[in-house]
Parts: sequence; C-alpha cells; structure tokens
Amino acid sequence: MSRLGAVPPNCVEPPTLTAAIRARRGGHLLNLDRTLLLSAPLAGAWNDYLAVIRGGLSVEPKLREIAICGVAVLTGAEYEFLQHEPEFRRAGGTALAAQRLREFSTATAYPEIFNAAERAVIALTTQMTTTIDVDDETWQQVKAAFPDPRAQVEIVAIIATYNMVSRFLIACQIEPEGEAQRADIYE
Repeated sequence: MSRLGAVPPNCVEPPTLTAAIRARRGGHLLNLDRTLLLSAPLAGAWNDYLAVIRGGLSVEPKLREIAICGVAVLTGAEYEFLQHEPEFRRAGGTALAAQRLREFSTATAYPEIFNAAERAVIALTTQMTTTIDVDDETWQQVKAAFPDPRAQVEIVAIIATYNMVSRFLIACQIEPEGEAQRADIYE
C-alpha cells in the first residue's frame, strides 16, 4: 500500500473531507488519498488544489494529461501513469499516442501523432522535469502553442504540480490500485 501505511478504504473521518475527496474521485478513495488522509490538513489542501489543477484551468484536458503522463514516465511514477493514461484516452488521445507517451523522451519525433501544441507540452514537460530550466527555443514553442499568458502559467503549474505528486508517490512507495479497483473507478 504505502511505506507510511494508510487509512482504511472505508474511512469516513473527517466526514466533510472524506466526502469531498470521494466526490472528486467518483465515490472512491485512492491509495494516494488514503495515505494523504494520515494528515487531514494536508489531504484537505491537496484535494482543493488538485481539484483546481484538474478541473478549473483553461488548458485543454488532453494537453494537461500529456503533461501529467510525461511527468509520470520521466520520474518513474508508475502509479501516476496508470491513473492518467485512461484520462488521456478519455480526453481524445489514441492508443498509439498513449503508447508513445510511454516513450516520452522521443515523443516529439512523431509529428504525425502529436500536433505542435502537444509537442510543445512534451518539450516543456521534459525540460521542467529533467533539467528544471527551460531553454528559449522551447519557451517560444510554448508561447506559440499558448499565446494567452494565463494558459502559459497554467501549463507550467500543471507540470510543476505533477512533479510534486510523483515525488510524493515515489517517496511514500504508494502502490497502484489493483486492476479490479481501477476498472471500477474509471467506469
């Protein structure tokens, strides 16, 4: 489950918080949530923040999920990839594109699969995750893909946020949900 342990799957304490997390998760507590609930203040802030990152920004869901899947691959956070690859597909990603995301460092070499905006997100995600610094050429691609500064700041925040998530998952050794539980969550 997690090197820290976790609250039980049927946890209802604190009631308002567990209800809010379940509402955002379609009625379930993921293993990540169950670990975060070891600290109710952290779990509450995390849930509120990630609700905005996942549903309150102007960045297209498919672009957001490309960034999240990329962070997962680049950091080795398998849990994160398993949670977000289905989200990428629901947002319009193809099976072939999802397969190429598994090979994230070479994904920009496929303009027949990823359009210019998607390749800009891939390049930005790669640089922010692997070297932290973003070179001017990549930033120009980002500006071309996202002419609105609001979208620019949001895509950077998405990538930064999921770098935080991946590091938490890996440090705590949070295990992915079993196949049956993932199927139930996403159907």
